[in-house]
Amino acid sequence: MSSVNYDELMQPVIAFLGCTTPQAWLDTAKNNLELLMQDHANCEKKAASTAMNLMFRYSFFSDLQVRLAQLVREEMLHYEQVLGFMQRRGQAWQSLSAGRYAGGLRKEVRTYEPEALIDILIIGAFVEARSCERFYALAPIVDDELGRYYRYLLKSESRHYEDYIALAKEVAETHKLKNINETISLRVDFFREVEKKLILEPDDVFRFHSGTPH
Repeated sequence: MSSVNYDELMQPVIAFLGCTTPQAWLDTAKNNLELLMQDHANCEKKAASTAMNLMFRYSFFSDLQVRLAQLVREEMLHYEQVLGFMQRRGQAWQSLSAGRYAGGLRKEVRTYEPEALIDILIIGAFVEARSCERFYALAPIVDDELGRYYRYLLKSESRHYEDYIALAKEVAETHKLKNINETISLRVDFFREVEKKLILEPDDVFRFHSGTPH
């Protein structure tokens, strides 16, 4: 029996976010597990791809390189694990269009450096935190096998958002930006509101990070 206190583990994650997942999304999710699992696989692959792209784009940040390399390996492991779930359940791969979530966050990224990188890292923090919050909310309402897997992901991913914020601060320090903590805090507050709207407002498309279903 696991000794992990998941409620305690998730308190900082939920505090970081501006809202929790609406019940309407959870009700839709438990009736659309195949679609949810397919999009989860897509999200893991996209997360690895995003981290890899950042490694190439910002190769001069050595600390960033190491952290992102670790993230790529972990996200691809999770991608393989989700594919394994799909195969064992006889679920065929299907093509899914992207939801509005990532694009809605990324359109707010500033167009000049290092602020653009700082924004991308802060967005990464919110994506990771939201993923954890959804795994936490889903675990009690899905089947036992999937619930155990979501709890396993909580243990490995519940601090990723903090890693992204730490990296954003390191980038700000490297570029000697003024009032670093205040600067990062203001952008976190800004993206918290953007992310909250994307989660709470009605959404026509159901995806792992989608908003409230119509």
